[in-house]
Amino acid sequence: MFISNAYANAAGAAPQGGGTMELVIMLGLFGLIFYFMIFRPQSKRVKEHKNLMSSLSKGDEVLTSGGILGKIAKISEDSDYVVLALNDSTNITIKKDYIAAVLPKGSIQSL
Repeated sequence: MFISNAYANAAGAAPQGGGTMELVIMLGLFGLIFYFMIFRPQSKRVKEHKNLMSSLSKGDEVLTSGGILGKIAKISEDSDYVVLALNDSTNITIKKDYIAAVLPKGSIQSL
């Protein structure tokens, strides 16, 4: 009512040719950025965690993702679970995937 209609001027518009090659180059750049910043570091972390899981043995002192420190009391290759000894009388069963790090020997006693 108070605003007049605005119409685009076709004579001043830029030509639309050549945009497909620029689009392909941009998509390629985004793919490379995605690979080097997201996919590759994540796959390296997964590989390191798998190596950690395969190197676990009885007597290792570990840190869980929940912050619990314990010593592995029982572990088996065919099971996904580990029994951790928190102290002499307390044992807990956790899933192997929740182990975040293997600590050096004697680190629990030094706390």
